[in-house]
Amino acid sequence: MANLTLRQAARWCGGTVDEKYADVEFLGANNDTRILKPGQLFLALKGARDGHDFIPAAMEKGAAAVLCSRRVGDYPAIYVEDPRKALGDIAREELKRIGAKVVAVTGSVGKSTTKEMIAKVLESTYRVSKTPANHNNDIGMPMAILSMPADTEVAVLEMGMNHFREIAYLSNIAHPDVAVIVNIGTSHIEFLGSQEGIRKAKLEITEGMSQRGMLLLNGDDTLLRYLDEKPQQRITYFGQSEGCDIRGLDARQDGELLRFRVEAGKLSLPVRMNLEGVHFVNDALAAIAVGLKLAVPSEKIEESLAEFQNISGRQEIFQANGYTIIKDCYNAGPESMAAALGVLGNRPGRHIAVLGDMLELGDCAQAEHYKVGRIAAEKADLVFAYGPYAQRVIAGTITGGMPESRGRAYLDRQELVKALKLAAKPGDVILFKASHGMHLELALEAFLKEER
Repeated sequence: MANLTLRQAARWCGGTVDEKYADVEFLGANNDTRILKPGQLFLALKGARDGHDFIPAAMEKGAAAVLCSRRVGDYPAIYVEDPRKALGDIAREELKRIGAKVVAVTGSVGKSTTKEMIAKVLESTYRVSKTPANHNNDIGMPMAILSMPADTEVAVLEMGMNHFREIAYLSNIAHPDVAVIVNIGTSHIEFLGSQEGIRKAKLEITEGMSQRGMLLLNGDDTLLRYLDEKPQQRITYFGQSEGCDIRGLDARQDGELLRFRVEAGKLSLPVRMNLEGVHFVNDALAAIAVGLKLAVPSEKIEESLAEFQNISGRQEIFQANGYTIIKDCYNAGPESMAAALGVLGNRPGRHIAVLGDMLELGDCAQAEHYKVGRIAAEKADLVFAYGPYAQRVIAGTITGGMPESRGRAYLDRQELVKALKLAAKPGDVILFKASHGMHLELALEAFLKEER
């Protein structure tokens, strides 16, 4: 982005600024003093801690100014009633000033991977900026916008939520030209009540769109294929089922390569990707759909997907200490658990599943962990379950036909690691999969650490 003055930002968000500081400029924004960069606007937000308490430290680290709700010392600052809302207002206007087309992505499972695929396809033709890592909420997405270069031609923005009206808020900041809904799963059902509630929350992505916007939906998902109320935007369906506008066919795993064919009107496109698991096909179809809508040449789409590498923590497969490790600790829901177990089961070797809890499933948690256990019984030789719902997973493995001796439940991470080290043998394929809040990556690190 180009530098913004406090005067301009205050005008956009209805804030006030001392005249002596009105021409101070900032570049980007941050709410964390640990990673704040010199010249950024520090966001004094109220969370577990009050951000106003960190204003002096932020200024010492080189913050250009502060966005806050009350005066803390004599610093360059924009004063507003609600800094969180003001951040969104500033981001909305900055995105307008940049003038980039906006592609918004949401879904229950795979939205981050889909966002990355979309960005990869579009980068072959446009100057692209995207939301990094988990910057998909009411703080992260606006911060990402304020860090975008002024010459950005397409902004690819991931939108997450766990309550109603959160995606509506993000959509009204971004005003998407193209919106993608990857699927409707069960993540966050604790707060949204049902899959129909989740669908309603995801469809809020259309609220900031004009009628000329393009809505791309997963045609294999019956909740998206058959909508109670059709949005005003034009709908394009992608998927592998009959009747999809952009359709994937003949999907197969060829060693470490995922291969399939795409048909879209007169176009027939062969695709190969360095990914394991046919569950990635629809993510790629969404990226292809966006590329075609934004006039990316088909040969560039094909090349981009062939070069695609998944982001860290999302189904990373690597060799370590004689084991094949499948690291997928960023997030988890019933659908992604089943997909990851499928990848484990397709690998040659003895299969060990290390499964942590899936969070935010509410009243469905008991049943869904039990179902995961039943799937694990088919795909794994040993199951190590970790967390408050570990016993439900193991109950599922027993019902699924796994001998009791091959499934173990743990509440203590150190005990889990100790038992896994005793059981694992060189040549084993070991899946580590859990919701991010379980921090199963720490168990993986401890497992791979050589004892001295």
